[in-house]
Amino acid sequence: MSSSITDQEYKQEVFLRPKDFSEYIGQKKVVQNIEVMVESAKLREQTMDHCLLSGPPGLGKTSLAMIISKALGTELHVISGPAIEKKGDLAAILTNLQPHDVLFIDEIHRMHISVEEILYSAMEDYRLDILIGQGPSARTMQIDIAPFTLIGATTRSGLLSNPLRDRFMAHLHFDFYKAEELAQIVRNNSHKMEITLSEGVDLHIAKCSRGTPRIANRILRRVRDFAIVARNTKVTEQDVEKALGLMEIDYYGLDRMDRKILSVIKDYYGGGPVGIEALCATLSEDRTTIEDVYEPYLLKEGFLIRTPRGREISEKAKDHIEKSNF
Repeated sequence: MSSSITDQEYKQEVFLRPKDFSEYIGQKKVVQNIEVMVESAKLREQTMDHCLLSGPPGLGKTSLAMIISKALGTELHVISGPAIEKKGDLAAILTNLQPHDVLFIDEIHRMHISVEEILYSAMEDYRLDILIGQGPSARTMQIDIAPFTLIGATTRSGLLSNPLRDRFMAHLHFDFYKAEELAQIVRNNSHKMEITLSEGVDLHIAKCSRGTPRIANRILRRVRDFAIVARNTKVTEQDVEKALGLMEIDYYGLDRMDRKILSVIKDYYGGGPVGIEALCATLSEDRTTIEDVYEPYLLKEGFLIRTPRGREISEKAKDHIEKSNF
């Protein structure tokens, strides 16, 4: 994929993000907590407390970090936990921060423990403790850094080490969105994309979006493409059905991989229980992907059951597999 296409997709993704707290739909308790923290920091004229945002991917953690930075009037620095391979990489980022800047680390639970240790003194004392040399001649050098706010995002907060987790002053969890909230997001973004929706289209897309705004936006784009190709001035239910059929998404919001997980448990393991390692081996899929991307929604909707002996599928899942047209 060319860099120009990647840049274009990224710009469109940013374009659809909410610009401020008033535009941010859903996650009311999280937003209320953040608004208080932001206002307090501005009144104190100090940095906002560090906060940890946890929950399944695609629920708006990055968007909220952008809004926080804008509300504070500071610059946002976005990095990914797995991308920080050495202590020096993180030290370089921290020393280049300006006073009150916001540092957003996505997938913070995937940082290496040796790199993570750099954050301890940085978060508490705005100081870097760097070990120089080895053996008896080793010494510690302290470097002061600008006061900053760390926002960590994770899909698996349980994998964070206790020392790091304890240094966050606020732990805020994101839940899946209600259909009505997603429908509002679809309507808002359809206006931004300058497309008109027929009645009921917004709710139809919302109900097939797995409670996730990112998926709702993805479906909306594909639906727009069908409407444009069909020369329709309005996006119709037919456009939605065609787009969902091509994306292999059913009326529950399950895609091909979701149904494959359920079918494998049903056909290969008699409905379960089956251990996660055996399931991943049969699916030829990474364990982290199964546990972080697919399982949360399947568990929430009652298709999948986790037991001490492994994963099982419910009667609801069995009925759905039999009735599925895909």
